[in-house]
Amino acid sequence: MTTGVAGGGVDGGGTRPQGAAITDRMNPRQHPTMDQVAEAAGVSRATVSRVINGAPSVDSKIREIVQRAIAETGYVPNVAARSLVTRRSNSVALVISEPDRPDNHSFLNRIFTDPYFGRITAGATGALRPHDIHLVVIPTDSTDHHQVMRYLRQGHVDGVLLISSHEHDTLPRQVHELGIPAVVSARPTSPIAVSYVDVDQRLGARLAAERLLTRGCRRLATISGPLDIPSGLDRLEGFRSFLANRGLGDVPAVEGDFTRAGGEAAARRLLAEHPDVDGLFVASDLMAEGALRAVQDLGRRVPADLAVVGFDDSSAALDCRPLLTTVRQPVEEMAAEMAEVLLAHIATPGRLPRSVTFQPTLVVRDSA
Repeated sequence: MTTGVAGGGVDGGGTRPQGAAITDRMNPRQHPTMDQVAEAAGVSRATVSRVINGAPSVDSKIREIVQRAIAETGYVPNVAARSLVTRRSNSVALVISEPDRPDNHSFLNRIFTDPYFGRITAGATGALRPHDIHLVVIPTDSTDHHQVMRYLRQGHVDGVLLISSHEHDTLPRQVHELGIPAVVSARPTSPIAVSYVDVDQRLGARLAAERLLTRGCRRLATISGPLDIPSGLDRLEGFRSFLANRGLGDVPAVEGDFTRAGGEAAARRLLAEHPDVDGLFVASDLMAEGALRAVQDLGRRVPADLAVVGFDDSSAALDCRPLLTTVRQPVEEMAAEMAEVLLAHIATPGRLPRSVTFQPTLVVRDSA
């Protein structure tokens, strides 16, 4: 069975060979049409449509010929028409869900200045771009969850990458119950049959503790992340449990908020209460940058008087002076994996949930 169509050649006779170029007949002031692609490829318009819409029934050689004809003619598919056929928007939402804050501007400012969110966006975009899928960034807290859910119900996106870690955040369950494909950025705080990608938080904290002990520190303390999110709690418990197994119990801790200002305030409080601390684990690089400022303002030398280890290996670690020793979580790779898992769920509805856990590594620089 032939997939080609009979018709006149360029000179009015015969059948055009598949793949023959027709650039001489293209009007540069007109947008190429699907019919022109079909003529260039020597196939039917229906075959071109099937190739554009990713139909698996098209022979691979025919698909290659059509794709070459698309490139030669410069044809750009009509996204709206294609969506009617595929029932897809070719967009994915990156929903960043945070707990309620009295200052919403502060929340938005953090999203666009915290290196973590930038790395998530870059990693996800890099994985989605080859598939011609756009990323829509949606920041939200519980006050406008209803707006996010309405947007998702209206079919604007094919799936959701959900950055959520707050203990009482209801958005992961709402998205799951909606039935839209979704992947969460960390282990859910409550049992939900949803795919997620995370890093071994406790192992990362143990690497930090081990580094401080190796440097000879014996009076260790930590500035934790918020303790109502799993990563904050896991990093604190991983640090303390490792030290307890080494005979160092009752490790001082002050809770931080993953911001630079929060790290500075926590460090001042910690050192006021425990001035003899000689080794400090700070649960994010951004907080560590603020903590270093406080430590140095108090006249302490880093690392001679006090060694500091952060967590993330973000750009903030390189902004610190001295350069920050830190635990690396491969955020870009994690975000790319989230995107790949989501694409698999979109392509195969009903696919079983999958969990992926990355391993952290220690990056040694000057602060410890």
